[in-house]
Amino acid sequence: MNPLRQWDIVKVRINANDRDEHPAIVLSPVEVVSSPRVDRINVIYGSTRRPAQEIRPGEVLLDEADGLDHLTVFDCLLFPVVKKAAISGVVGHVSAERKRHLHRTLVAALRLFS
Repeated sequence: MNPLRQWDIVKVRINANDRDEHPAIVLSPVEVVSSPRVDRINVIYGSTRRPAQEIRPGEVLLDEADGLDHLTVFDCLLFPVVKKAAISGVVGHVSAERKRHLHRTLVAALRLFS
């Protein structure tokens, strides 16, 4: 597997007892992700968007253009910590335009500048 970078979209089991892997966006900065002394990183967790599911404040929708198999909702309110060793692979990378949207969503969801 190539070295991880911030904004990579990876496959990982957030909880060890999860049946399936889910997509997650690497949130930790490059100095954390690339450090051999750090074995865990922060991610933004994703799950399949159901047809009638509304996108709520604090959520972002990514799709095939980002390397995903289907529409996926990412929750920007909680940031799970996962072991780097639990990541099975990189499936994509968040584009510059989507990063800007994620930045705005993170700031609004966490009320960073209110």
